[in-house]
Amino acid sequence: MRSVIVIGGGISGLAAAWEMRGRAQVTVLEAGARVGGKLRTGSLAGIPVDEGAESLMALRPEAVRLAEEVGLGDALRDPAPAPVTLWTGDALRPLPAGHVLGIPPDPSALAGTGLLSPEGLARLAQEEALTARPVDTDLTVADHLVPRIGQEAVDRLVEPLLGGIYAGRTDQLSLRSAMPGIAAIAATGDSLLATLRRRAQARAAHPGPRPVVVRGIAGGTGRLPLAVAAASGARVLTRSTALAVERAPGNRWRVHAVTGQGPLTLDADAIVLALPAPAAASLLRPHSPAAHAELTAVRYAGSGVLTMAFPRTADDPPPELNGFLVPPVDGRTIKAATFLSHKWAWQHDEAPSTLVLRASVGRAGEEHLLELDDRRLTALARAELGEAVGPLGEPLATRVTRWRHGLPQYEVGHADRVAALRDAIGKLPGTEMCGALFEGVGVAACVASGRAAATRLLEL
Repeated sequence: MRSVIVIGGGISGLAAAWEMRGRAQVTVLEAGARVGGKLRTGSLAGIPVDEGAESLMALRPEAVRLAEEVGLGDALRDPAPAPVTLWTGDALRPLPAGHVLGIPPDPSALAGTGLLSPEGLARLAQEEALTARPVDTDLTVADHLVPRIGQEAVDRLVEPLLGGIYAGRTDQLSLRSAMPGIAAIAATGDSLLATLRRRAQARAAHPGPRPVVVRGIAGGTGRLPLAVAAASGARVLTRSTALAVERAPGNRWRVHAVTGQGPLTLDADAIVLALPAPAAASLLRPHSPAAHAELTAVRYAGSGVLTMAFPRTADDPPPELNGFLVPPVDGRTIKAATFLSHKWAWQHDEAPSTLVLRASVGRAGEEHLLELDDRRLTALARAELGEAVGPLGEPLATRVTRWRHGLPQYEVGHADRVAALRDAIGKLPGTEMCGALFEGVGVAACVASGRAAATRLLEL
């Protein structure tokens, strides 16, 4: 059997290890005290709470399928049905159904919602009358969409959704990489709204079960990496940091690491780098200047999650919504809130007399928020949550989790950078990379990236 060292024990690296089960001897090196990366479930007021991703994309099936394969199928749960809601104009305003990353196929659906001003709505409705030409270069989301649908629609509809996914900004994110479906329409030169409306009409002509967009795991999504690690059969070493990699005899790889017990040196036929770009760049610098250059050019954005538990009685029910997003143009500190006790029935069942919610802060350009101390950050979030849904009272417990440099920014040229990086890695025999840099930043995309990297190695 071949031997492989996976450097990085997040869900991407663990998915790679799982894919190689029974076909290679796999060792996973994880620098932290636990596996899972940004999939982490802690406890707050005695209740399991996710401190990172709290759901799995179901429209893209890789993460849900992996959960089923490692024995968590019975724990998968659907969220309570609820529209995407924006907190804007001092009110909670649901987005009409059928929108595509905030863009409605029919602008008239926004009439009376208060999501756009009359001027902004009229500007959006003009899109179909504008001249459209095929877009054959990469450009920012804002550079394409503002001339098409107007600044206000971008600021108030698109920006909060992309900020929730990438912690990025429309004037920096690549249209091709962050909104590939919209980029594909732009490449044809067709009207954006007309194309979205035709697709909506086609779906309406062939109705079927409404697809589930996301799914959760009872007990927390942090159960997934633990289950994958156990089912992979891999040797998993935590508190083990790879310091350098070098070629070993027979064109193999030698990994030098430091562990809680001291130095560690391992040899293997192949390595998988399941690391953020800066860490991967450091390891590859002696072996591929081209890969090092592409990796060091990637920027990251940080974010924070404030989880809170509040007492509730039968006369004081939780808000009847799953959460809301906040357009940054409104000048708020929080960018989103999730009412976990309402969104996930299992969370309510764990503690029916407790409201568990979380607020998110931070996107590209707002890293200063993460430097505020816990008390200040929590006070700001609580004040804004009170404005949005009414007084919540004194919390039973709170926690602030900071994910500094947590998400790679898919900026203009990202697709070309990834292609160049893959080309450079392909020139290093027995080497693969995976992670949020490649297929997408969500859990499903990371799972797909890890399994694909393992498949490529096994096919050599």
